[in-house]
Amino acid sequence: MVRRRAPPTVEGWYALHEFRTIDWDAWREAPERVRERAITEGETFFADAIGVTDAAAGDSAVYAMLGHEADLLVVHLRPTTADVERLTRRFEHTAFAGFTEPTDSFVSVTEASGYSEKGREFIEGEVEDDSGLARYMRSRIEPEIPDAEHVSFYPMDKRRDPEYNWYDLPFEERAEHMDAHGDIGREYAGKVTQMITGAIGMDDWEWGVTLWADDLTDVKELLYEMRFDPSSSKYAEFGPFWIGRKMAPTDLAAYMAGEPIAGDGDHSAADHSTVPATPEDAAESDSEHHAGDDTHGDDGHPAADGESSDDTDDGHPGSGGRPSVGDVSYSTVEDLPERLFQLGLRAGDDYEGGEYGLLFYAEADAKELAEEVAGLRENFDHYDRHVATLVRASGGRSAVVSVWTAEEAAETAAGFLGDLPGITEQYGGVLEAENEADGGVEEDHGATTEAGTDEATAASVRDELSEAGVYAGQPHGEDVYAMVVYAEADADELVEPVSELRDRFAETEGHVRTAIYEPEVGEVTTVGDSEATAVVSLWEGSADAESAADTLAELPGVLARAGEGDGFGTMGMFYRVKPDYREEFVETFGVVGEKLAKMDGHRGTALLVNDDDATDMFIASNWDAREDAMAFFRSDDFRETVEWGREVLADQPRHVFLA
Repeated sequence: MVRRRAPPTVEGWYALHEFRTIDWDAWREAPERVRERAITEGETFFADAIGVTDAAAGDSAVYAMLGHEADLLVVHLRPTTADVERLTRRFEHTAFAGFTEPTDSFVSVTEASGYSEKGREFIEGEVEDDSGLARYMRSRIEPEIPDAEHVSFYPMDKRRDPEYNWYDLPFEERAEHMDAHGDIGREYAGKVTQMITGAIGMDDWEWGVTLWADDLTDVKELLYEMRFDPSSSKYAEFGPFWIGRKMAPTDLAAYMAGEPIAGDGDHSAADHSTVPATPEDAAESDSEHHAGDDTHGDDGHPAADGESSDDTDDGHPGSGGRPSVGDVSYSTVEDLPERLFQLGLRAGDDYEGGEYGLLFYAEADAKELAEEVAGLRENFDHYDRHVATLVRASGGRSAVVSVWTAEEAAETAAGFLGDLPGITEQYGGVLEAENEADGGVEEDHGATTEAGTDEATAASVRDELSEAGVYAGQPHGEDVYAMVVYAEADADELVEPVSELRDRFAETEGHVRTAIYEPEVGEVTTVGDSEATAVVSLWEGSADAESAADTLAELPGVLARAGEGDGFGTMGMFYRVKPDYREEFVETFGVVGEKLAKMDGHRGTALLVNDDDATDMFIASNWDAREDAMAFFRSDDFRETVEWGREVLADQPRHVFLA
């Protein structure tokens, strides 16, 4: 018999959800002085419990309940069971408690599980205590109760039916369910905040799910959508639901008198969106938030429905409080749009305008930053206010850009960005709605005449390909730019001069590689009516690549520089193929080439091979316009080719574009 593997878990604060009814008859019959004393002692108790000054000591909240199950819900989060038990006894000693009766309760502990890889790394102590992931995970297990108007609480189990037994599924299958379930929850980031607590061995149900939202219909829509997910429809059992409205301790007198409480009609909306939310992302980027939980970009996450409660490091709408983020100051500048334009980001393409942007420079290696920022970005994406976060190589250093729809959201993000390695300069500013940063140069998807426009176009294409799941021009964490010239000279004639150029370029910072590529057998690359050999020079920056153009143009028999003339050239797509799959790769290219020939806007695509390395392939493709090329990149044929390529490629492909 196979014993299934349980995910590792880490626990935090103990949680008590206590539901109480009020003896209204006794209240009405009590003398005024008795009621006044009861109100005073009740207010004092709730104020003391809620007003915990030490963030490490827990949190509390009180809610006015809707429906007949209870009148009040008191939620306590504390580091130990003794803390929780003592609060219960203290309340029982108040005069107000004498007018109430407990009707139900739920005892549990905040929990984060290790279905995701990043969650496991935290649980096993493999991350730094001050890392973003560590802060994020702690915010999951030591949460802050949000200031949302409504609360929804329900207990749940994982089903153990003969046909649908959650605990009999392989670990990997459960993790996949968690991941898929979490995808739904992430769509409600900024609207719904979630806290998962484990109760196995503590209460009748296995987990408790607490959801907070200003608009209660957001909770309804979230759970309704999740009901159709197999994690819920096949493997979850749910207990009763309790709904309440948050009230302040000072509302107690008004509540008992049947008068409006402070929250009626003028409750200030809770801000669910200023903090990124998900553990694995937080993990990867050293970001950590509190809203969904997703320490990974590819790990299992718990579902915001609670079914995934045993996977608290997944995509949830949001988890209970904010992680502790250090203050990070940045200088406000008016020319931020121009600075972003130099990095390839333009109003209208990469942001609408009117948002607030951050630009942090770092001395850290771009590859290191890219890995960390990838996690932050996935975390940030769970918030409606997030527009974009990315890394660019800039003048020998790295630049991290983050754009948000509101300055307060950007301020919160700055706390996480400031923790990135090697940060040296921090800037922020408003991004104007009009595209003034490009000096009035209009984007031309045909021939590119301005380096800035070229760079922005390339960056935009790379981002679009990335969103489609295609690696698009950031090998080793850096943007790489290709300078390609075609020559009618034979490859043998080019060997010596190219070798000399390579030696010269090697002394220049930013040079990646310069090589000769010849048309593969059966394939032809032409410039005009001439068959040509390509000389490719890869550089870390567009300016460096551009500076190499004149030198490359001096090579024997140069006919043209790739990208000259009209049309849109998706130069260049570089692939290093496993030796055993080389011939298969060439054959597959032929099949794809036949399909390309039938596509609207396609002018020609050719496969070339590096003279010094037969497994290093270069594909040159030319189209009438950018949209024609993107139509192919979005096609099922291209996706299938990409999936197939995962098996035959020796490393990640480089889809880079002309400087």
